[in-house]
Amino acid sequence: MFVTAQQLEKQMPDATRLLSDEPEMETSLHYMQLLLLVTCLEWLWRDHNDFFIGANLTIYFSRQQLRNRDFRGPDFFLVKDTEKHPRSSWVVWEEDGRYPDLIIELLSESTADVDRNLKKSLYENRFHTPEYFWFSPENLEFVGFELVGNKYQEIVPDRRGWCWSEVLGLYLGVENGKLRYFTFDGELVPTPEEAAMEAQQAAIEAQQIAIEMQQTAIEAQQQVSQTELRLEEEQQRSQRLAEHLRSLGVDPDSLN
Repeated sequence: MFVTAQQLEKQMPDATRLLSDEPEMETSLHYMQLLLLVTCLEWLWRDHNDFFIGANLTIYFSRQQLRNRDFRGPDFFLVKDTEKHPRSSWVVWEEDGRYPDLIIELLSESTADVDRNLKKSLYENRFHTPEYFWFSPENLEFVGFELVGNKYQEIVPDRRGWCWSEVLGLYLGVENGKLRYFTFDGELVPTPEEAAMEAQQAAIEAQQIAIEMQQTAIEAQQQVSQTELRLEEEQQRSQRLAEHLRSLGVDPDSLN
């Protein structure tokens, strides 16, 4: 039975003291992948203040969950159209009954079965999360689902193996062993460091172009100067010749 946010709030008067209770990421591969997902999206939406990203953060949604200490926090989740501020956990009844709009689980040997089955069922039937993806940083298994009606249907990847996310307005796909975001046009969404390097490289290239243009201008000016010098030399030769002809009693104009 669905429990309203108001009912949950009455059940849990101490909700504000609920802290996240998730285990550490299993490997450095998982940690780096999670960091990549967070930082890239934060950078892309750096001018927005209407979303929240949870990274290995507990979602509290019912008294039974607390009684059983069955927290089931996703590795990565996104809630759109909400206030962007730090949270120690996501407490559904304190967030107007909002559940994640998108969840990504990072598979590991110990969690893969739970992620593919129990969590998938939870996100489908209780959270009604519109999109659910899982990815293994170890063997690169990547699958996406979208909620159609009340059931998850697998998202058919394109020829590149990428899955389109309506929630993100981006593709998710594997690139160099990492799950990355891509724009509709296929451009990789960079990390802040990659963006800084790209900007630096663009600045270097722009500077090189400016130097080349300046060098071209200098060479053109040199050519103009050389042409002017040749014309001046020819004019001087003509003047000397005319003076020589006059010294011989010959009018140079009469020769034209």
